[in-house]
Amino acid sequence: MDDGFWPVPDVLAHLGGRWRVQRTVRDLAGGDEGRFDGTTLFRPLPDGGLLHEESGTFTWQGVPRPAERTLRFLPGARPGTADVCFADGRPFHDLDLTSGRHVADHPCAADLYRGEFTVQDADHWRTVWQVGGPAKNLLLTTDYVRDTD
Repeated sequence: MDDGFWPVPDVLAHLGGRWRVQRTVRDLAGGDEGRFDGTTLFRPLPDGGLLHEESGTFTWQGVPRPAERTLRFLPGARPGTADVCFADGRPFHDLDLTSGRHVADHPCAADLYRGEFTVQDADHWRTVWQVGGPAKNLLLTTDYVRDTD
């Protein structure tokens, strides 16, 4: 494709397995920057979805801390797509990578999270979340590289 994105016909089949993760978090209001380094494991759920388990170290203002999160990627309304939910089942956003790129919004209290998902090739994808509102002004950029070890 000439737009530089790599189409993914089935997001759940594509994401399965282990990925190395690097994330930068920039506070656009205060100028602080943090970094997360870790792994994400996408493992099958009985319903055909994937359990997303992320763990690693988040360093903010020079202080490293263990960090983890769990999401559920469930089959979406259309074939090849997913509905992403928080661990407790609350909806987060939809995900359709059939064009190699997707934009999703998630309102959180008075803040709005806008995520852009792009796939570079079979082993590299990126998310960029812009978070704006009265409580937050953040830019979170996450690069995923398939772990083949």
